[in-house]
Amino acid sequence: MKISRHEQIKNAYKVTGSESGFYDGMMTYSTFLGKLICRVVWNMDEEKNHRYLEKALSGIPDDFSGKLLEVPVGTGVLTMPVYQSLPKADITCLDYSPDMMGAAQRRAEKMGIGNIHFQQGDVGALTFADNTFDIVLSLNGFHAFPDKEAAYRETYRVLKPGGTFCGCFYVQGSCGRTDWFIRNLYQPKGYFTPPYESEESLRKRLSGMYGSAEVSAVEGIACFCCVK
Repeated sequence: MKISRHEQIKNAYKVTGSESGFYDGMMTYSTFLGKLICRVVWNMDEEKNHRYLEKALSGIPDDFSGKLLEVPVGTGVLTMPVYQSLPKADITCLDYSPDMMGAAQRRAEKMGIGNIHFQQGDVGALTFADNTFDIVLSLNGFHAFPDKEAAYRETYRVLKPGGTFCGCFYVQGSCGRTDWFIRNLYQPKGYFTPPYESEESLRKRLSGMYGSAEVSAVEGIACFCCVK
């Protein structure tokens, strides 16, 4: 039986537990506190968590061997297990935070993944040439980017014609409970930066940029898969 991406991530989290913290436990729905935050803030149980991750990563083929850019990589808890199964891919992971990227690097080393290049940088001013990557992946990043317009332009620019842009991030208006926490807790602390897309505004934006665009929301998280 083929193991799901969600199970890959959870299994790898258990193996690299010493490198994991609160954020990783929430992302993987793998700790008591992580599950509590998912339920209270994001209105997500394990099935919903599984569903949004599968959708967000659906643009990466199981046998992918091209060039992939992930921005931001964060701690790598959601993607290193996927990259471990793609030994022929050429992967670049970028993050503005050296601390987050350092955690991802240590995770990759512990998992024996050698086909990854890590680079600190700004999604709004990518240093790559036009049409460089076959896939651009962005998980839970756009709601935090201060210059979202630049991020949309740059991720589109570095993607090859026929390439895939996929991932997920918070959208407002799909879960009132989540909207309250974002507005009153996450935003004041600087974790999230307005303005935010709604599911419909994101669908309209991506459909206008890409040749095809699929967008769907699981509670307050919108998942997308677009082809340039």
